This record gives sequence, structure tokens and C-alpha cells, in this order.
Amino acid sequence: MPGFEIDRLDHLVLTVADVEAACAFYERALGMRRESFGEGRVALRFGRQKINLHPHPSPHDPVAKTPLPGSADLCFLTETPLETVAAHLQDCGVAIIEGPVARTGAEGPILSLYCRDPDGNLIEISNAAEAA
Repeated sequence: MPGFEIDRLDHLVLTVADVEAACAFYERALGMRRESFGEGRVALRFGRQKINLHPHPSPHDPVAKTPLPGSADLCFLTETPLETVAAHLQDCGVAIIEGPVARTGAEGPILSLYCRDPDGNLIEISNAAEAA
């Protein structure tokens, strides 16, 4: 065991084909907030976390060894009932590809539905089983 403990995820990076299209999807469909920082960089903020967006190919260093749009699989928790989430996604023209289905999250059972973002990343939206 290392001499330290990881507390939580601060941010992650998504490599995207089109930063504007990604922002439009995550703002409209998932309610995230666009944030500009640094020298022309863009992030999507939600709760205490954020997703930094890197265009492909990325002008930023360092980056993952082989960053490609559409290679992520992300799970987001919400307290909003999945029926409400599904209706909102449908109103936004976002296809639900599976769910609701039972899964296991970091802290126990979850109920999830799945869709894809403009790059084809798999997006899982979940309720904790107690809230489902």
C-alpha cells in the first residue's frame, strides 16, 4: 500500500472531435456548465468535478498515450428519477440505447440507462438503488 490515499476524482479529460458539439450535448442533455480556463481551454463542470475537453489532436501536453474521440465509458449519478431523465433525453433527441438496468456502482447497487455523446462515448446515467 502506498504512503498516501486517493480521496476523490477532481477531473478527467475527454478527447473530442468537436469541442463545441461536445459542449452543446453535455450542457443541453446533462445540464453541465461550460467553463473556460487557461489559454482557450474548455471544461464542463458538474457538482465538485469537471471534464476537461481536448480537441483531437490535442495541442496540450502531456496527454494519454493514444487519445481518441469516442473511447470513454462514463457513469454519472443523479437523484432525479430515471423516468424523468429518459423523458428529458428524448426531448433533446438523444437515443437511449439500454435501460433502465441494474448495475453495480462504486458504492453499491445502481439503476442505469445508457446513451451516447456526439463522439460515441458511452454515457451511463444512474440512480443509487435506494433512490431508484
